[in-house]
Amino acid sequence: MTATAHTQKLRKSWIWMAVLAVVSLVGGVLALLDPFAATLAATLLAGWFFMLLGGLQIIQSFQVQGWGGFLWALLFGVLSLVVGVSLVFNPLAGMVSLTLLVAVLLLVTGAIKIFYAMSLRPVTGWGWVLVSGILSIVLAVFIFTNFPYAAGTVLGIFLAVELISNGALFLFVALGLRQL
Repeated sequence: MTATAHTQKLRKSWIWMAVLAVVSLVGGVLALLDPFAATLAATLLAGWFFMLLGGLQIIQSFQVQGWGGFLWALLFGVLSLVVGVSLVFNPLAGMVSLTLLVAVLLLVTGAIKIFYAMSLRPVTGWGWVLVSGILSIVLAVFIFTNFPYAAGTVLGIFLAVELISNGALFLFVALGLRQL
């Protein structure tokens, strides 16, 4: 296929990218309007994902039963399945657990980014890494200082920001594809 044919296909695909943009933007706005519902949805989605992952891992572990890692693969599958069931059947506790996990991850990644920024100091742009690290720590502190109340909204707000960000990205790509 020639470059022109690829360009034609890309140009024709802009509408699908625009549809993705609209769906993502609408989802993001809805998540911002009701962060608790978005947090609950994210928790349930994570629960179903862990259940699927655990079930598949258990099945896979029995496919390689003679392997030395069988027990570890089986335990990983069972643990994933238990986490998923816990999130699906007790989503409020799951929201608290996931929010706490996000806060810890933000704190740790923030510290790592700050140390990384210091090691990059002679490189142009190291300050942006530092700002990102500080922002991660500020978000973690915000969650910890508002915990457990933040558990009802933080994940939904993060989901909303991600959806809106993706929607903007998809929109710009769609407009670029349309102009090819």
